Amino acid sequence: MQKSFDSIEAIKAFVGQPAVSGGAITVDQDMINVFAGVTQDKQWIHTDPERAATESPFKSTIAHGLLTLSLVTGWYHRCFAFPNRKMALNYGFDKVRFTGPVPSGSKLVGRFQLERVDDIKPDEVRCFWHVEIHIEGAERPVMVATWLMQIRY
Repeated sequence: MQKSFDSIEAIKAFVGQPAVSGGAITVDQDMINVFAGVTQDKQWIHTDPERAATESPFKSTIAHGLLTLSLVTGWYHRCFAFPNRKMALNYGFDKVRFTGPVPSGSKLVGRFQLERVDDIKPDEVRCFWHVEIHIEGAERPVMVATWLMQIRY
């Protein structure tokens, strides 16, 4: 279910609330190969299932860390709505850590918890989201980040 924020006050009231999770996204070999083509990162550990099965410590191809990171925006838009918002700006990341491999075929789930909201100017704030991506059913995340989004109403 999508959480909706119709004002800055509603966003601020959400600080420290439990994380919101997005639905699972399957990261299969086709997705990994498309990403490899777009980024020109065709390292065998991502794109060669036969070689990865025998030479990789993971015994499978794995998703690029940046592929995992790129899924964050889609989950965010499915998890949250901002009626009346005039602008949103991806302000970047303060920290990103890839804490585990994402084997091809993994089902990933994104989780978002609002840690802090800073006033920028009237009707504009910067939101600090703690983001974790987990393989479905796993306790330990495969990615942890602090993501900054700037919102204007």
